[in-house]
Amino acid sequence: MLTIITQVGGVLYFLTLLTAKAFKLNQLKGLAMFGVLYLITSFAILPAMAPVFGRTALPFTGNLKPLNFGTCLLNRHYVTPELKYQLVEIADEMNKQFAGSVTHYLDGNFPFFNGFPLIPHLSHNDGKKLDLAFFYTKKDGSINSAPGFIGYGIYESPAEGEVDYPARCREQGYWQYGILSSFVINLGNGDYQLDVDRTRTLIKLMAEHRLTSKIFIEPHLKQRWELDQYKNIRFQGCRAVRHDDHIHTQVR
Repeated sequence: MLTIITQVGGVLYFLTLLTAKAFKLNQLKGLAMFGVLYLITSFAILPAMAPVFGRTALPFTGNLKPLNFGTCLLNRHYVTPELKYQLVEIADEMNKQFAGSVTHYLDGNFPFFNGFPLIPHLSHNDGKKLDLAFFYTKKDGSINSAPGFIGYGIYESPAEGEVDYPARCREQGYWQYGILSSFVINLGNGDYQLDVDRTRTLIKLMAEHRLTSKIFIEPHLKQRWELDQYKNIRFQGCRAVRHDDHIHTQVR
């Protein structure tokens, strides 16, 4: 399980077990050793090793940072240098256009090996893909938070008259398509409002960037936000999950 969710956790746990047995450490000391070893590896060793595999860690602070620090704790914030360059550039531009605005990323990739799956994603396995959070504004005026802890599962559903792929996919038997709504708690309690202007601007900046290959959002949002001119903004298919809660982007 540690290997599945962090890529390196299983190996570190195995090394901890061997060390604890050799030095006859009790369970509490063994767990403490694992925690220290994991943190040192994740925040000191992995960032230095990842470039060998064509990956680099996304920043923790600045105009581009994780919505949830757990993303970095689980080593899911690694991408190719090209994708990092693109997103830092776009996040800086977003901050210029909307003073104080921070672009939040969600899941990227693990630090090592193309083809290693990033569960539950279908395609985040080569460093070229990254999910980004929508922008929200709170009633108190703050602009850099979101109603969902993980950034997924708070849907902007189709309105009457808009194409409804969530319903179409559900009718075709794709039970997983909207499953996140069953697990994600909306912490906003009506205090958050989707910031359409900032979210639409972010999507446009990415769509117009020379490095962008594809962007996935739900077709009803592409229609609603008048983004039909961008051919690289596409529907991800029913085999994936809904994309009216986040933006998926990838580089060539």
